[in-house]
Amino acid sequence: MKTIKKLMIAMLLGAAVMPVMAQPTVKGCKNDSLAQVMVEPVSLYQQDMNQYKASNPKDNRYLFDAYQYWTVILENCPKQSKNLYINGANILKAKIAEAKTAEERDALLAELLNMYDVRIANYGEASKYTAMKAMAVEEIKGADGLQQYYDLYSQAVRFEGDLEAGYLVKFMEATINYVRAGYAEPTLVVDNYDVASDLLEEELRKNAEDSVKAATIRGYIAGVEAAFSPYASCDQLVEIYSKKFESDPNNVELLKKITGIMMRKRCTDQDLFFQATENLHRLEPSPSTAMRMAQMCNSDKKKAYSKAIEYLRDAIDQVPEKDKYNAYMQMGIAYYNLKSYAAARTAFNNAASSDPSKGEPYRMIAACYAANPSVASEDNMNGRSVYWVAVDALAQAKRVDPSEENVSACDKLISVYSAHFPKMEDAFAAGLMNGQSFTVPGLGVVTKVRTR
Repeated sequence: MKTIKKLMIAMLLGAAVMPVMAQPTVKGCKNDSLAQVMVEPVSLYQQDMNQYKASNPKDNRYLFDAYQYWTVILENCPKQSKNLYINGANILKAKIAEAKTAEERDALLAELLNMYDVRIANYGEASKYTAMKAMAVEEIKGADGLQQYYDLYSQAVRFEGDLEAGYLVKFMEATINYVRAGYAEPTLVVDNYDVASDLLEEELRKNAEDSVKAATIRGYIAGVEAAFSPYASCDQLVEIYSKKFESDPNNVELLKKITGIMMRKRCTDQDLFFQATENLHRLEPSPSTAMRMAQMCNSDKKKAYSKAIEYLRDAIDQVPEKDKYNAYMQMGIAYYNLKSYAAARTAFNNAASSDPSKGEPYRMIAACYAANPSVASEDNMNGRSVYWVAVDALAQAKRVDPSEENVSACDKLISVYSAHFPKMEDAFAAGLMNGQSFTVPGLGVVTKVRTR
């Protein structure tokens, strides 16, 4: 009745009213001739949407009335406004919630997915809106839509363009559900974790200066790690990949996956990592494989630290930008184990510059200071001033990386190093007082005097 009433009013008063009322400007139609034809549907659609927005509580009947006009606008003027798609999602989801049968629900869901396709065709952002399609299927169909929404999340991740970090958590959760349902082997979880982690780390690097965004992304990283944790131990990774490696030990793509994920999860002391790394470097030597060889040499089993430096010295300037952080960290670890602490600090500082969001380089710089108090023997306090700069480095680590894991590690080290501060009487005997500025001899680093 309401629709009939509207049409009658429009017909009876059209001539008199239209000159007085502001007509909507219709844009984005498929051809110019449609612009005038679509004035009335757009006007009625906007009227219903305005009434819906003004209603309190929200009255979905206005959405249902808007639906008939909305479908006509979408068909004929798909670039009328981006709001057409925001409102369309609200309209269709409201109708889906009221669907009486599974068939009706699925037909409306298909219409919603088609709407997102139309939006992609006209406005782009394929990654984001394909992920929204996946989320819609997951929310509406649940486990019954698992294969469909997993495929959509996978497509979204692989499209060019930035994908909002939150969708990467959904992608990992969908992957795990997909594997648990028996649609794929556990290797898929590991492969997709590698993809999601790389994208999240890149987002964190890009937003390192924005503390709010960085904290949000760290939360998503924690979500991905939590989803992956049942598959994350070194023993589990070896179990997952050993059979594949044994059956195809010269498969370069497989070798890249094995070495990449085992480096990320710090499983570099496993025999599988050694074998895969050596095969990969033999088959396809590159700066990246040289870095993996260096990580293998740095392992507790190999302890070939000088050899690690040789690999890295030739490769470090040529590795991809995303790998520079790991390359500098490996260089620092090798020098640290050789007790070349100044060179190690330089490498760790380079790592910090490569990824300003990471606290680990500063933790290692602190370790370099604390491992060599003799360098500051001229401080008249048995070199204890090195512990001041060690704690300073840990404070910097906490500033750049407020993640729970990093802060906890830093606090434990601060407790250890603070216990080595000079006693008040020893500092006084050296002519120093708490809070005084002090340049640590042998290091040239300025810090503040602190006592225990």
